[in-house]
Amino acid sequence: MNKLKILNDPIYGFITIPNSLIFDLIQHKYFQRLRRITQMGMSYLVYPGAHHTRFHHAIGCIHLMKQTINVLRFKGVTVSKEEETGLYAAILLHDIGHGPFSHAMEHSIVEGVSHEQISLLFMEQLNKEFNGNLTLAIKIFKGEYHRKFMCQLISGQFDIDRADYLKRDSFYTGVAEGNINSERLITMLNVVDDHLVFEEKGIYSVEKFIVARRFMYWQVYLHKTGLAAEQLLIRVLQRAKELYSQGVKLEAGTSLIYFLENKISIENFSNQVLDIYAELDDFDIVSAMKHWKNHDDFVLSRLCQMILNRNLPAIKLKKKPIKPENLDKNLKEVMEFYNIEKHEARYFVFTGSIFNQAYQLKHKGINIMHKSGKIQDIVKASDQLNLKALSKPVTKYYICYPKGKL
Repeated sequence: MNKLKILNDPIYGFITIPNSLIFDLIQHKYFQRLRRITQMGMSYLVYPGAHHTRFHHAIGCIHLMKQTINVLRFKGVTVSKEEETGLYAAILLHDIGHGPFSHAMEHSIVEGVSHEQISLLFMEQLNKEFNGNLTLAIKIFKGEYHRKFMCQLISGQFDIDRADYLKRDSFYTGVAEGNINSERLITMLNVVDDHLVFEEKGIYSVEKFIVARRFMYWQVYLHKTGLAAEQLLIRVLQRAKELYSQGVKLEAGTSLIYFLENKISIENFSNQVLDIYAELDDFDIVSAMKHWKNHDDFVLSRLCQMILNRNLPAIKLKKKPIKPENLDKNLKEVMEFYNIEKHEARYFVFTGSIFNQAYQLKHKGINIMHKSGKIQDIVKASDQLNLKALSKPVTKYYICYPKGKL
């Protein structure tokens, strides 16, 4: 069987799978599941083109990692064959732990387990199946490998993950402000004292990258309508779990029912649980909601109808925390209108906050190497004054409540 397949990607054109291990990982059922996990969660309700998957993203990351290794080798940085394969495997599998609709599972039916933790569990299980060939990839993924620039390529303020998803998400949403020149950024990379740096002539591309990241977070990832939809989905799963705990049986796929019936945390996330989790994808959730929209429970049925019919709640963003009296006023109106209890009304009326920091000044910063050899953080090296402003965290507060005559 020819394992050096060529894939046609709408962003980069033809992508070649680099070796047989990567091919076999892509063919594995754990990875194939990513074809059924949307990259951008509920954002397609705002941007109709945003139906691309975690599979698309991971394949794109492989392509960019290949380019990066070629550039660094050309500049005299030694990368062994084993390290090259480790980097490919780490970037290919960095998002393998994402659940249905990407982030909703982390806050609903799995108790406080992040997708990064689940990705690591998948990688460790695959390492057993692949006779220890992922040991180096896991070290790099965990940030424990002694060559720190390799860890930075997987997770840093500029990494291969961001280099692909900003460009890809910009393409599929049509939000041109997020489009970055990934190839140019990679061409400007170098390594000094075992850390990634950008050559001075790449400074404007780095500035564009940081500004694009800010645009994409406020305009796309934290778009208020997409945020409201994701919060509704989280509450659908939380309500289903609550009903199950009360002995109410719901119609759903066996994998989803397992997580509704059982309290799963990182402590009891066994290999058996991992295999059940690996069966879950977006289709399970949509299929369940199509059943539940006709359920006798008013809260569950109404929440499902709101998502399926895109009858989303109103959402208001504020610079200051929502006043308790505003929340109570909306809760009271919903309780009276729907004739429901306060704890049920909280599924429809809720508050929260969103946070955006385009660049973290003191956390593994992006460094510029001047022609003189001097290395400076991008904020100090740049003459663009707003970069310092972009390094300040911005928090916004929101309140959601049903639209209509309330």
